[in-house]
Amino acid sequence: MKHDLNLSVPGLDEAAMESARQHQAMLAKPPGSLGVLEELSIQLSGITGKVHNILHDKRLLVFAADNGVVAEGVSSAPQSVTLQQTINLTRAKTGASVLAKHFGCGVTVCDVGVNAEISDPAVLNRKIAYGTGNIAQGPAMSREQALKAIRIGMELARTVPADVLGVGEMGIGNTTTSSAVLAVLTGADIEAVTGRGGGITDESFRKKKEVIRRAIAINQPDKDDAVDVLSKVGGFDLAAMCGAFLGAAQARRPVVIDGFISAVAALCAVRLCPEVRGYLIPSHASFEIGYQIAMDELGLKPMLLLGMRLGEGSGCPLAFQILDAACAVMNHMATFADAGINDDYLADIRQGDKFSSTVEG
Repeated sequence: MKHDLNLSVPGLDEAAMESARQHQAMLAKPPGSLGVLEELSIQLSGITGKVHNILHDKRLLVFAADNGVVAEGVSSAPQSVTLQQTINLTRAKTGASVLAKHFGCGVTVCDVGVNAEISDPAVLNRKIAYGTGNIAQGPAMSREQALKAIRIGMELARTVPADVLGVGEMGIGNTTTSSAVLAVLTGADIEAVTGRGGGITDESFRKKKEVIRRAIAINQPDKDDAVDVLSKVGGFDLAAMCGAFLGAAQARRPVVIDGFISAVAALCAVRLCPEVRGYLIPSHASFEIGYQIAMDELGLKPMLLLGMRLGEGSGCPLAFQILDAACAVMNHMATFADAGINDDYLADIRQGDKFSSTVEG
């Protein structure tokens, strides 16, 4: 389990969170009536140390890489799609980048292992290798390469200009690697964590699950060492995303989880450093079968139920808008005093749960 990663992450600012709770209690509304928006505003205070926050600069980080496991026929799309969509992400042509442009979010696309030369200057070149090894035949990468990918993600998340980050990916075959990583980390059955990804035939789906079983059996990753798991059955994209979650937390930046692959990367980060969890904000509930297992492991709940399964970070620009709403409430909503309302009538309600629909008697 040797590594030289800096895993120092500050804890959430408890004093700021308590001040945020007190401010929420003074706002002219029934206690708890804004639900998740209230929870998010308090979490943001813990992250930034400020009761009143404004998220001016929102940025989506997308890590692109190819996966050697596509040679096993586990994906409906050819590997060449990784290259083309990596470039298209920089041109607002993909689902995630269209949403980002619509909402005024920045997008940084980082090549950590695409199996092709990319000459487009809009793509950040941090290529480690031209794709990973085929996990059905051996490890995806060396431990040193996994650590390099993690460090790349950490550095980018710490240094890009942003008040809030979202983490996405582009890499044909990466639902296979993500399912393998999740199965190892959680001990869950392959059937419970493996979905159809971008859409595959019944035969390919059967093959995909068999490939994951074989990869785990051949590589014997150590479930207690997230770096070992990533290096043996993961991908450059997953490892860099894991690093991005770590780096965002180190920089005290809120960081949004996209869907299934992003959630698995976030779980890797939390396994490396449990303090990262306080900085994580889930976006949408991915349609992929393993997503809920990852969320349960993280102890988090997604904000949005949209049936999405695109990836790329597409849920992040949507979640950014919810975060803006949480900030708006804290920054602009009137207190009872401002509104000229005597809130004594809430004294009993504030003593406990008064929202049960059960009627006694």
